[in-house]
Amino acid sequence: MLNRLKQLFSPKDISNHILLNAYSTVADAPKPSFPHVLNGRRDLSDPEMGPHLNGFMHYLAEQNDGQMTRTRYHVIRHLQRTQQHLSFAVDAADLDAFRAWAAAANALIFMQDGSVRDPQGRVLLAVSGEDGDPEAVIPYPPQAWERKARTDALLAERQIDVPASLPPLVSEPELRLRAPEDILRRMLALFVVAIRAESLTGEKPIPVADLQQRFPPAFANLSDAERAFLAQETPTRQEITQFLWRYEAILVLQWALGLQAELPFPDAICDVSSISGKVIERGTEGLRKQLTARTPGEILDALDLHYRLHWASRQAILKKTPVPVGLNDGVLQERHYALNWLVRFEDREWDDVDTPT
Repeated sequence: MLNRLKQLFSPKDISNHILLNAYSTVADAPKPSFPHVLNGRRDLSDPEMGPHLNGFMHYLAEQNDGQMTRTRYHVIRHLQRTQQHLSFAVDAADLDAFRAWAAAANALIFMQDGSVRDPQGRVLLAVSGEDGDPEAVIPYPPQAWERKARTDALLAERQIDVPASLPPLVSEPELRLRAPEDILRRMLALFVVAIRAESLTGEKPIPVADLQQRFPPAFANLSDAERAFLAQETPTRQEITQFLWRYEAILVLQWALGLQAELPFPDAICDVSSISGKVIERGTEGLRKQLTARTPGEILDALDLHYRLHWASRQAILKKTPVPVGLNDGVLQERHYALNWLVRFEDREWDDVDTPT
């Protein structure tokens, strides 16, 4: 794997040059203004980009006997967000200009010697697989650091302690937000499974056939897990509870579509009647006509806040201490899940979304 990475692009002319592979997370990397030979460039539209990134992440995960360190974990996270891969041959005299470009492109660098470096050239992961320079840092765009600072200040005002070491998250230059129509379809699919689950807790469950007749578009967009749940006449209590919680995810998606005015602080469960009313009263076509998508900044602010609140809630549960300010971990789990889906976290589809903190 290492040799394949080193020889990924065949250099055109690298006499007295250094071969550099840059992994940029931004959608539009700045045009290189330094002297260079461009050996190759590709983005997510290239069918080989995904397999290459997956292979690189797998290679890094297996280094140093598979011992996962914080640095290695965040290098892999960076690769999961990578949108452009460029290979340069650059003269040593032009490395400072290259590093300025790498910082603007929010790029990690894979060197010909097998090390992974930050934009300033400091070693993040050494050739041996061990962590490198303690001064090396995972790059994030300025917007991500600014958002983290705002969230940290907000949490400090509420006296909620989260470590400063929690990293920034995806930001505007990197964002690939779901389209409003896709969000609507996902929300409708969640609604039919949630309302079916809710009805199963009463004496007269709503037949799946009735739901399909009333909300046909929702059934066209069910996930595998949702389809399996609806196929059961008598799901387990655990399955019913799991899908009842989806009302909290629906709230997030309705808010993202402008159907809810706000996301209340996550210390109480949602108003189910308000959520259901938006769908039942307007119907699919009525909803489609009234969509007003939230701005990327609003969604990213919500994600950053819920990520850090979820960390605080989970830590309290693990340590068996009181959860700060009455945070509801179930609410946070569903909201974090929906927000990660909205921003395409790890490029996963609904059933496979993860919520690491």
